[in-house]
Amino acid sequence: MDFKTLISEVLAKAADRPAEEIYNALEVPKAAMGDYAFPCFKLSKIFRKAPPAIAEYLAGEIVLPEYLEKIEVVGGYINFFIDKTALNKSVLDKILTEGGDYIKSKEGEGKTVCIDYSSPNIAKPFHIGHLRSTVIGNSLYRIYGALGYNMMGINHLGDWGTQFGKLISAYKRWGNKEDVERIGISELTRLYVLFHTKAEENPELNDEARGYLVKMQNGDEEALSLWKWFVDISMREFQRVYDMLDITFDSYAGESFYNDKMPYVVEEIKSKGILEESDGAQVVNLEKYKMPPCLILRRDGGTLYPTRDITAALYRKNTYNFSKCLYVTAVDQKLHFAQWFKVLELMGYDWAATELVHIPFGLVNLGTEGKLSTRTGHVVLMEDVLKEAVEKTKAIIEEKNPDLEDKEEIAKEVGIGAVIFDDMFNGRIKNIAFDWNKILNFEGETGPYVQYTHARACSLLRKAEITGVPSEIDYSLISDESSQALIKALGDLPQKIKDAAEKYEPYIISRQLIEICQSFNRFYRDNSVLGSEGETKKVRLALVYAAKTAIKEGLYLLGIKAPERM
Repeated sequence: MDFKTLISEVLAKAADRPAEEIYNALEVPKAAMGDYAFPCFKLSKIFRKAPPAIAEYLAGEIVLPEYLEKIEVVGGYINFFIDKTALNKSVLDKILTEGGDYIKSKEGEGKTVCIDYSSPNIAKPFHIGHLRSTVIGNSLYRIYGALGYNMMGINHLGDWGTQFGKLISAYKRWGNKEDVERIGISELTRLYVLFHTKAEENPELNDEARGYLVKMQNGDEEALSLWKWFVDISMREFQRVYDMLDITFDSYAGESFYNDKMPYVVEEIKSKGILEESDGAQVVNLEKYKMPPCLILRRDGGTLYPTRDITAALYRKNTYNFSKCLYVTAVDQKLHFAQWFKVLELMGYDWAATELVHIPFGLVNLGTEGKLSTRTGHVVLMEDVLKEAVEKTKAIIEEKNPDLEDKEEIAKEVGIGAVIFDDMFNGRIKNIAFDWNKILNFEGETGPYVQYTHARACSLLRKAEITGVPSEIDYSLISDESSQALIKALGDLPQKIKDAAEKYEPYIISRQLIEICQSFNRFYRDNSVLGSEGETKKVRLALVYAAKTAIKEGLYLLGIKAPERM
């Protein structure tokens, strides 16, 4: 039952106001003041009375529905108390009947959301800076999927451009196949850095690199063969990281995919009369919109990032007919997206203003402790961070629970989950301070704390030998304060998921998971579960089962596993 909607409808009828207006004004007070409260100050001008008088009048007009225990007037507020048994039955029946599907909805049915995320550059290390785009994008993919949207996750790989001409030049001069195959991206990075060092001494190398890029563009067999080889080597290494994070994509169409499509888009921009020359380059003037010009073609006729992004957006709209296309990148790219979004609008595509969304995030601030400071070309490798998290978790398990079965797998799930949860616990725009002590803490507001609570719930169910869903439950037996707090937290999760989608903020879910886990642990402290008997034991175990289900589904939406033993 959606109690907030039901209450707003009852109150709207008494006040003769639109239900939506009442719904939006309802507040959640402190527990002792009820479940919902309506501030009558908002109706003062309409009723031309003092708020306390309005509250007394409206409360007198309401016939108490069976799902409400009572209504109280406190000053200018009307406080609504939901009947505890009705609340218990509403929340738990839904979870016990639907299982993990209780968090899902069909609001996105028939609509498609594209998410452009992760998108590392080929032949360059997959570093810690890619963490946020990758895990935030993956979480949004799962969140929108839970709301019924058709999902298209796109890894827009940086697989084209001048850097490949430089890399081909460097490889042919100083590289060899055996080292590249054996060492991988680190060797390609070494060659790339070496090229820049040598080019400072011999600038003619840059001309050579541009020549190789031209060969690639003209279909030269050797140049394209080397380029494809570099891509394959990079993807093998990237895939190891994606496998560790349990992340997959529906499309790996990178920059190179749009090479043959960009000329038509450039011609279209010209035909709209918005392309003009500036110092030999072709730009769209955005001065009217208080932005620098958007570069479409370089002086030599080469394309740029905006050209590719505009082309990609048009391709995705035509191919997937998305209702939203989300771009998860760092906050420092805010201007870039604002510019080319505006160019699409000026081309006559009105959907660009409402359906293209840049989702910016802050930076990861790193410490210099242990392996975390291991650097390759001044970056910390993502794979190294994840491996370090697993090793540190393994050490904790050896200390606290050395006889645990499947220690290796659980160490992976907890260690990697801890890194992801830490990233997701605050608003995405905030910078993240990377701190191992906080990340792997089993008692704070962390991933291991949430996973441990899930494992504790699973342990209770195993000890009680509960294998299925309890039935014929007396919901009146869990009216105590801590049980009620847990039930409310479980009931709030589906709305929090909708809020997370609306605001593009996975942290709303991570915070709700902490609320559920804290409530569960208070419930467990205040109520004997295995030591209780009869109907009381049955209903408490049902609540444990519901909490386990909610925590597992919430963790999934963040891209985190839920181990059953820890």
